[in-house]
Amino acid sequence: MDYEEPQFFRVMQYAARADRDVVDMVSGNPDWDPPEGLRDGLRDYAEADAADYQYPPSVGLTGHRDEIAARRGVDRNRVLVTNGAGEANHLAMTGGLHHFDGTEVLLTDPVYPYYAGRANFIGADRSFVPVAEDNRLRPADVRAAASDETAVIVVNSPNNPTGAVYGADAMAEFVAIAEENDALLVSDEVYDHFDFSGRFASALDADSPNVVATNSFSKTMAITGFRVGYAVFPPEDGPTGALLERARTQHMLTNVAGSRPAQYAVTRALKTTAPDYYAACRRRLERRVDAFCDALAEAGAAYNRPEGGFYVLARFPDFPGTFENVYELIDEAGVAGMPGEVFGESRSDWIRFALVTPRVDEAAARLAAYFE
Repeated sequence: MDYEEPQFFRVMQYAARADRDVVDMVSGNPDWDPPEGLRDGLRDYAEADAADYQYPPSVGLTGHRDEIAARRGVDRNRVLVTNGAGEANHLAMTGGLHHFDGTEVLLTDPVYPYYAGRANFIGADRSFVPVAEDNRLRPADVRAAASDETAVIVVNSPNNPTGAVYGADAMAEFVAIAEENDALLVSDEVYDHFDFSGRFASALDADSPNVVATNSFSKTMAITGFRVGYAVFPPEDGPTGALLERARTQHMLTNVAGSRPAQYAVTRALKTTAPDYYAACRRRLERRVDAFCDALAEAGAAYNRPEGGFYVLARFPDFPGTFENVYELIDEAGVAGMPGEVFGESRSDWIRFALVTPRVDEAAARLAAYFE
């Protein structure tokens, strides 16, 4: 697989050049409004004093970290605010490689390609553990693949692209495997508000010094452009406390600090947004999943019904998930998805569709018509 350069823009640019209308189901940009409290926070910030337009604390605004810590049940000092979940994952992965003896990053197949690309970028060895037929990662398979060479294990739940959600038992197993192999478990939980199964469990529940949990508000509040994420590191006074100090330093040297108005607005939204907002987002996505999967069934396609997140993998008869076939769907059906070969070997025959468009029904009808 080519993990040396981003692949998403290849498809997005091809779709943009198409001579026809195309339903974009490539990237995970939510199409619904952010919480009203976030807009209120931005309006208020515009009238803030000049001092509030200067550098915030590098680790993040204190009030913002307080809100995150309260929701995650951790001490505020463990929270580092980052430039999206992407930076949080980068800091965690590089920290794990620096702190532990191994040189290997253990990843899932299929994998969100930015994990693999990041491992390649930082010079780590990469190994992949294929998911089972039900799209779930088996702890026994991870344990068999892990070794003294493993420094970092990356788990994403709810998962992109499979939609798998890992409960308390599985997550505890992943944590135990990291501990047994003197490695760091990086648990990317960015889709935690989009759990349809009710089974989601955070790796933080294990209270392990071998865990860093990462997250962001990009998907949860439909603000991918704000770049407000965070990582929860092990306590500084524990056996892996050096991870946090190194991450703070690396974050400061790279970014100095994050966006002050963005953090301010997100903090307002955290304080004022009722659970109904998040529930409505889940219901919207569940309706889209139902409609899209029904249409795929009519088209004779195999598909995964996600337990969480907002991606569906589909496999069409005699139509593997290559770039060429994705381009054909853009030209002939007017629907743009991501080729399965981008995500790894185990689902290379599949195509991933992001259900973050109000045109899901239209896209489904186009695919059904094309494959009938």
